[in-house]
Amino acid sequence: MSIETDILVIGAGPAGSSAAKHAALNGAKVLMIDKKSEIGTPKRCAEGVSKEGLKTLGIEPSSRWIAKELTGVKFISPNGTSVWLNEERVKLPEAGYILERKIFDKHMAMNAARAGVEIMVKTIATGLKRSEEGIIVSAECMDQSFDIHTKIVIAADGPESRVGRWAGLKTTLKPKDMESCAQFEMARVEMDDPNSIEFYFGSVAPGGYAWIFPKGDDIANVGLGIITTKTDKTAYEHLLEFVSNCPSTQNAQPVELNIGGDPVGGMLKKLVTDNLVIVGDAASQVSPLTGGGIISAMKGGVFAGEVTAAAIEEGNYSQKRLQEYQDKCEVEMVKTFKKELKVKNYLLNLSDEELDSIADAFKNTEFERISTKEIIKVLVKVSPKALLKLGKLF
Repeated sequence: MSIETDILVIGAGPAGSSAAKHAALNGAKVLMIDKKSEIGTPKRCAEGVSKEGLKTLGIEPSSRWIAKELTGVKFISPNGTSVWLNEERVKLPEAGYILERKIFDKHMAMNAARAGVEIMVKTIATGLKRSEEGIIVSAECMDQSFDIHTKIVIAADGPESRVGRWAGLKTTLKPKDMESCAQFEMARVEMDDPNSIEFYFGSVAPGGYAWIFPKGDDIANVGLGIITTKTDKTAYEHLLEFVSNCPSTQNAQPVELNIGGDPVGGMLKKLVTDNLVIVGDAASQVSPLTGGGIISAMKGGVFAGEVTAAAIEEGNYSQKRLQEYQDKCEVEMVKTFKKELKVKNYLLNLSDEELDSIADAFKNTEFERISTKEIIKVLVKVSPKALLKLGKLF
């Protein structure tokens, strides 16, 4: 058995579904495959997303996949000093949502289907080779092996994309550029403000941070990300310690465990080759500072869908033609990611004591609005080391 299509999308996360939808809307014949039996399961993130990001993408919020609307954020330093920013203190133009990713991802895939995309679940790509017409992907579904003949592949298969590697792209990451993450979804979480997200910094999560993202009632995502070169413990071991010691979670009980990697080294340098582009986590389209990547992945997906569909219409699937996708991503993401990477590297070199002193200074600081840019501006004011390292960023 063999299947023919214009564009094959491998991976049905937010990036893959966005790419597939926009390629189909622009006239291409699109097939999207995903190795899971149920798109969106298991979830692989803390599920936070900005309102502004969804608005930019033209996605209408739905109560079906929004678990919680947020009104504030709380930063906690190693000694417990809290910097609490909510609507009473500051205007929050980018206050966000906590999604129900298992529903949201399925919603995105359904929208792709409505745009004309053919979808195959429980289907895994096992190999790739080039042909005169394009690419032949070997695949398996329910113990049946077959080939998919396609002109262009959009690889949305997650961090360190093996599909990208098959095509000759360098997708392997250095240990310092990949956070190891572990997260519980928990009940009986006792937060001071169940409408605010909480971030915990310092040795609680070496190289990263811990988080509590409320999902309504007493339910929350409780997790952390670490850089493995900065600790002898696993992310799961750090998570168990955090849950035991954090006042909000000492009585909480887990109902789900998620473990995975998060690429935080900035977008990969090369996203395209002849007949293939990579998108989303596969392209490291993730904020190096926050580790968040849903909105940027979907933006990358839109660009990938539009460019590959135009390439199909022109009959030109070369790297040179597909470079337009990379150019769009660089304009949209790379400048911001580079700034965030510098901030991240600065924060990684701070001791718990230095983080405590910065939090103490932040406590009495008046913000007009909340954004990464505004927070870094204040950080530069309160920390001489920050002025030296970050003063020229903004």
